[in-house]
Amino acid sequence: MDLTPRTTTRNIIAYSDKICQKGTIVKLFDFFAQHPVFTYEEFTSFLDTDGPGSVRTRDSLLAYHTRTGRILRIKRGLYASIPFGASPDTFPVDMFLLAGRMSDDAVLAYHTALDFYGKAHSVREVFLFLTSKAIRPLSFRGCQFRAIRFPQALVDNDEEFFSVDTAERVGLPVRVTSLERTLVDILDRPDLAGGWEEIWRSLETIAFFDVNEILHYALLLGNKTTIAKVGFYLENRREELMLDDDSLERFREHCPRQPTYMVRHDRGSKTHKYRFVENWNLLVPEYILHQSWGEVA
Repeated sequence: MDLTPRTTTRNIIAYSDKICQKGTIVKLFDFFAQHPVFTYEEFTSFLDTDGPGSVRTRDSLLAYHTRTGRILRIKRGLYASIPFGASPDTFPVDMFLLAGRMSDDAVLAYHTALDFYGKAHSVREVFLFLTSKAIRPLSFRGCQFRAIRFPQALVDNDEEFFSVDTAERVGLPVRVTSLERTLVDILDRPDLAGGWEEIWRSLETIAFFDVNEILHYALLLGNKTTIAKVGFYLENRREELMLDDDSLERFREHCPRQPTYMVRHDRGSKTHKYRFVENWNLLVPEYILHQSWGEVA
């Protein structure tokens, strides 16, 4: 069936209902019900289970169900399904699932990963995801969606998905960095985690880490300062996390040879006092050492 502009609404509805009657393939409306967020590619794959269809057919179906409020267009190639009787303007859309469908290689990361696991100290309306694609920031219902490129060190070693878990969200799979990778990532890029107080208060709710995985991933990033920051953090929680000297020593072996500032943008700043932590060759602001967050400018 070719859905031209002259095709009647009745024919479109009939086609929508009969499009997948072969074998065990679900009907189109079942697809919407099972895919609260879906991509154009997923929609195409579903329709092609009965054989390749025309682009005009696919686009006409999407346009029709968008007009009737059955689906909501988020951006080009990305849609949200709206249940019968609900308003496309107010029906809640799962933002984590939305972020996880922003690209075919999207991975929830940084503060968004903490929030996904229920470990974030505070709720933010910014959703961060890793991707190899150049994707413009998107605003939807007051939330911001921001793409972060995979670290180049991971790309060079084909390790973009190291320590990435696949979790379920509203019945659909979504990729998210593990707690171990998230710990390293946010210490590497505290600007993507809401700042040092947010990092400390969020991580302190996590009772266990796989230290071997943390070290493996930190070495993949190849940043000695990041390894020192991770080691410094773990040492501060060694009793809670039940870490021995041998575990910490493995991190010390990869620390910078020269004293390095823990907070890059504060380098040379007279605003905060620093203390040299010899174990890690780190110059650490006293507000981090004492967790005196009220003193942070």
